[in-house]
Amino acid sequence: MDRLTIVMTAFSVGLIAVILVSVRRQHIRVESSVSWLLAAMVLLGLTSSHEAMARVSELFGVADPVSALLIMWGAVFIAVLYGLSIRLSKLKDSNIALAQQVAILEYRLQSFGKNVTAGEEIKKSTN
Repeated sequence: MDRLTIVMTAFSVGLIAVILVSVRRQHIRVESSVSWLLAAMVLLGLTSSHEAMARVSELFGVADPVSALLIMWGAVFIAVLYGLSIRLSKLKDSNIALAQQVAILEYRLQSFGKNVTAGEEIKKSTN
């Protein structure tokens, strides 16, 4: 039990370090990193406290606190991934709407350019 909690604590600390380095190098946006940092800190708090692990195991009705902790890890990561999926879906919808607006503007500019050249030709023919 102690070896697994040490590994999970080290993983939490490593995850926090990787996230901070990624934010610093601008590989990940700050908005996305907040949810990952929060998840990693919650998991670090759970893995470093035997009382918290015991409470979580009682809450889930699991006899082994480490098993309850693994359930919490899975639940936290699923929640973070779900939130990121929602954000990604909204960005995709916004991207589609933006592409449609650009296409409409390009069409209007092309038709405006045709009208301008047609108007210039009419002026030349009347002079």
